[in-house]
Amino acid sequence: MLTGELIRLRPLEPEDADTLWRWHNDPEVTRWLVADHPESLAQIRERFAHRKPNSFSQVNFAIESLAVGTLIGTCTLRDATPEGGRAELDIYLGEKDHWGGGYGTDAMRTLCRYGFDMMRLHMIALWVVVDNEAAIHVYKKLGFQVDGRHRQSFRGRDGQWHDEYLMSLLEGELR
Repeated sequence: MLTGELIRLRPLEPEDADTLWRWHNDPEVTRWLVADHPESLAQIRERFAHRKPNSFSQVNFAIESLAVGTLIGTCTLRDATPEGGRAELDIYLGEKDHWGGGYGTDAMRTLCRYGFDMMRLHMIALWVVVDNEAAIHVYKKLGFQVDGRHRQSFRGRDGQWHDEYLMSLLEGELR
């Protein structure tokens, strides 16, 4: 387990499936997530029961609040290769009562430290919808920089197309 100031990162467990199913059925939580096909609770439980183990190429973590010890989100470093020294980061907080309290920032910082220190990455990149101002604020606070803009590359739940930023953080830039 990896511990930050407010959170703990731990591997996802099969019993986390019910919580993720609840989050995935909340339009406010999934507003900026890529839309998957709807899954029943039984389907998501089955998927969780047969998940591939964490590896260098993809490591998934549950985000737990240290104060209450409950699951509040998930984060991933994916598509990593030791030769390239690069990975892409995904994160979201599903428990809305933890939004805006520094939990996402702490989880990002903890995950990036793991990527740079333990995985020996040189770059961590992410894609974010340009209109997701709260996330962009967190990413910039941690040192991520905008590398480019991908036009109309994300279709929102409302059917509208949105631009996305490609942002990255290099080893040594984490704040």
